[in-house]
Amino acid sequence: MSVFVSGANGFIAQHILAQLLAKDYNVIAAVRSQEKADGLLKNFDNPNLQCVIVPDITKLEAFDDAFKNNGSKIKYVIHAASPVTDHTDNFERDILIPAVNGTKAILNSIKKYASKNVERFIQTSSLAALTTVQDYANPKLSFNEKSWSTYTWESCQGSMFDAYSGSKKFAEQEVWKFAEENRDTIKFSITTVNPAFVFGPQVFDNEVKSKLNVTCQIVNDMIHLPIGATDFSLNPLYCVHVEDVAKAHVQALDDPTLVGKRLLMSNGLANRQDMLNIAHDDFPILNGNVAVGTPSNGFIGKPLPVATLDNTDTKQLLGFQFKSLNDMFDDLIRQVLKHEGKI
Repeated sequence: MSVFVSGANGFIAQHILAQLLAKDYNVIAAVRSQEKADGLLKNFDNPNLQCVIVPDITKLEAFDDAFKNNGSKIKYVIHAASPVTDHTDNFERDILIPAVNGTKAILNSIKKYASKNVERFIQTSSLAALTTVQDYANPKLSFNEKSWSTYTWESCQGSMFDAYSGSKKFAEQEVWKFAEENRDTIKFSITTVNPAFVFGPQVFDNEVKSKLNVTCQIVNDMIHLPIGATDFSLNPLYCVHVEDVAKAHVQALDDPTLVGKRLLMSNGLANRQDMLNIAHDDFPILNGNVAVGTPSNGFIGKPLPVATLDNTDTKQLLGFQFKSLNDMFDDLIRQVLKHEGKI
């Protein structure tokens, strides 16, 4: 039996694939184009990996062919795909509706073509489903695995980031709603993985580009700041290593204690100055070549300037040691510097 992974060429998803294949799972990876499929198959070079093409996940029949042709051999589904847009002024059309429709699409395809054999459904959600941008910035508040953001469909359309955060809430709620409404006709259980800002290396060195995925690009930008630069955001970010996020997805496939759970993945708070401080401490080659900023502006070790994130339950359930902030940033920086021939 196989694991179906949507959005398989994404940053987190490739780490999920790597860990699944290392454990000898058979994997069906859904990607948007034949070019993406060819790249995955070449990089992984593993007979247990096959690819299917799903060009537009926002169409309500998007996954029908994939499950019609493969449904009988799919036991697990990891829905890691998420619609992306570079810029829009129509947040409902381009962010909210596509996120919800992408989730509806895969759930309905499972119901139609694989309801008898799919046993687990793992949704890649986000910390953004748990809190609004405004509440996140309030140090008097706290949130945990049971929290939901207070965004409504209307109130989250004030900015791109508000809309993104709202879309994560509504897409995840669609999963739990579907499970409740179809509990007599489906047999699969659900787990969601809700990561904070995700950092770490690409699975393959040849995936290192001048522009990385959104979160990793934050670090990439910092280690290329010119000497003397001090004008950058100091917004604090809850952070987690991509390998830990992938590990939680894989563990959720067969760990009965994770059924029905939301896993809040985070292990530390840092800002861009902290990233610079760690980079200079751990990679001397950067000293004299990259901005230092103002080292005392880092947040590590200081009182929380934002809402408290409590993921005690998640860490107890998963039972493994999360990687440190130094691991998250060092693994990424080391890969970039090697790619550039600097180390």
